[in-house]
Amino acid sequence: MKTSGNTILVTGGGSGIGREMARWWHAHGNTVIVAGRTPETLEETTGGQDGFHTMVFDVGDPADIERAAREIVAEFPALNVLVNNAGIMKYEDATAGRDLGDAEATIATNLLGPIRLTDALIDHLKTRADPAIVNVTSGLAFVPLPATPTYSATKAALHSYTVSLRAKLGDAVEVIEVAPPGVQTDLTPGQSTNDMYMPLADFIAETMAQFEGDETPSEVLTGPVEPLRHAERDGTFGKMLAMLNQR
Repeated sequence: MKTSGNTILVTGGGSGIGREMARWWHAHGNTVIVAGRTPETLEETTGGQDGFHTMVFDVGDPADIERAAREIVAEFPALNVLVNNAGIMKYEDATAGRDLGDAEATIATNLLGPIRLTDALIDHLKTRADPAIVNVTSGLAFVPLPATPTYSATKAALHSYTVSLRAKLGDAVEVIEVAPPGVQTDLTPGQSTNDMYMPLADFIAETMAQFEGDETPSEVLTGPVEPLRHAERDGTFGKMLAMLNQR
């Protein structure tokens, strides 16, 4: 993926990883559209800067995705990069009957959202120069956190979907996966100040440095996520799962 001169749509751009990735790309000479459900947080991301735009829509709503995709293509025909970053994470007790509302919302946002938005934009992206799709998954795609079973499952599924997209699209569209470790954001209560998580600034610096190379890796990984990503290869899956289950 080229570093500058892109027109990039970043979902979940109102906070956390999405906000800081969007700011990095904008600072490096790209037109960036940040998307999310809350206008105020999107405006905080952009700060009213030139070449930095907002689009309000809900990636969990199929009709809203279709509406937003049409508007984005009409307003930003140069769009050549889609970053599927929006996501929610809910703690669940899957050991007893419960209201599945959180599970259903997680699947709609984390998995069906990227699938639907990619589907709505793929024909357009294939007509652009240097097109790319960046899917943000998680280290929990490779070893689940049992306290967040649906979140972990959606990220595993998005990893698999990303691999399939890459195989089928070939050279037509570059497909990149960013798999974060636990990062200090507001994804869950107390996470932004928990020392167990990677500082957001460190994650952004290490991640975006990999977009600056001559060739962006198909999987963008930071140091703290490597043990999760390679747990099966290294024979440590059981140990890692037990450790996560104790949290």
